[in-house]
Amino acid sequence: MRIAFTANGPGEVAGWFRPLVRALYEREPATDVHLFLVPDDYATGNEARMARELFPQARVYEPRTYVAVALGKKAEGVPASVDVVQYLGGDLMHAARLHKRFGGVAATYKFSKPRYKTVFARAYAVDEANERELVATGLERDRVLLVGNLAIDGALLEAQSPLEAGAPVGGLLVMPGSRGYEIENLVPFFFTAALRIQREHPELPIAFGISPFTPLDRVRAAIECGGVPAMFAQRGRLVESPEGAFLESLDASVRFPILRNALAAASRARLALTIPGTKCIELAALGVPTVAITPLNAPEKIAFNGPLTYLDRIPLVGVPLKRAVAVGVSRRFVYHTQPNIDAREMVMRELHGALTPGRVARVTLDALSDDDWLASSGARLRELYRGHAGAAGRMAESLLGLPK
Repeated sequence: MRIAFTANGPGEVAGWFRPLVRALYEREPATDVHLFLVPDDYATGNEARMARELFPQARVYEPRTYVAVALGKKAEGVPASVDVVQYLGGDLMHAARLHKRFGGVAATYKFSKPRYKTVFARAYAVDEANERELVATGLERDRVLLVGNLAIDGALLEAQSPLEAGAPVGGLLVMPGSRGYEIENLVPFFFTAALRIQREHPELPIAFGISPFTPLDRVRAAIECGGVPAMFAQRGRLVESPEGAFLESLDASVRFPILRNALAAASRARLALTIPGTKCIELAALGVPTVAITPLNAPEKIAFNGPLTYLDRIPLVGVPLKRAVAVGVSRRFVYHTQPNIDAREMVMRELHGALTPGRVARVTLDALSDDDWLASSGARLRELYRGHAGAAGRMAESLLGLPK
């Protein structure tokens, strides 16, 4: 079977595409996989490289190639037709466009819209609530199949990887995100918070989990710059040695290991410190107690879905407009992490608003010392997504059974 996938950012490639394609190859090694990375503000630019490393036998196309194909042009290696076009991220219109170009059966995961009710012959749901959402877009109930959250299988798979040197066993793992503005501003912010924590507990192991999608040069530029002034962060430096890479204070008195296999390290950590996103679902799957922050110190830097993300580019009024939108969106939601939304309670500790590294350090220290909360949070998080394990296998079997 030949399947064309669309995907956009690191969360979709690592959390959705990777476990699903692994399950497909396990069941049918001859599956002909074509991944089209589509233009998207959440992308890091390294998705193609990572996808090729994960699956050398698959064909992976950069966003510029997708654009050429979508416009009807020919490109090397691109097939004339496929059996299935599977949406796994980006705007739905890209999957619809590939379906129009290649034919076959069109399928979606988690998302749809009324305009696509005749496009998608199959929709895969994350949970019962998502199942109802998909039906509400006009898809017939028998076209929607509940498979579970692919990110759970992705997390369980990554956690089985070898533990890197410097993993904070029994300590704190910091995961600052992988998008451009996150690296630029949150790496120095979390670094400053980690220095405060280390000052009070010098014996506590602390490490930074940096996405393999993020080049170290970007991390180096961020830590040397210190982020925007509104983040109240201090500068440091990135040091590379035979033992690995480290974030180091300017006086060289403190250094924190940089890890690339974050979830393997997270599974052995006492606590994770991060931001809302797919990583929170992954940490929940592993039962890792977590503090997640949504800093609104410089909300104009945040990327949104759709055209709102470009508001700050409007002369004079753009930046204050985007700030107002970001703050408004933040205040609409009681919880910002998906595990808390799903649990309808604060299982992960959250902080929202204009934050300082000192405040984040204090909340993190309080969490680290709360044995009862650590035990109850870890157990509740692990149970929350237990039923989703095996989603990749269920979805793979359905895809392979679709009519050609």
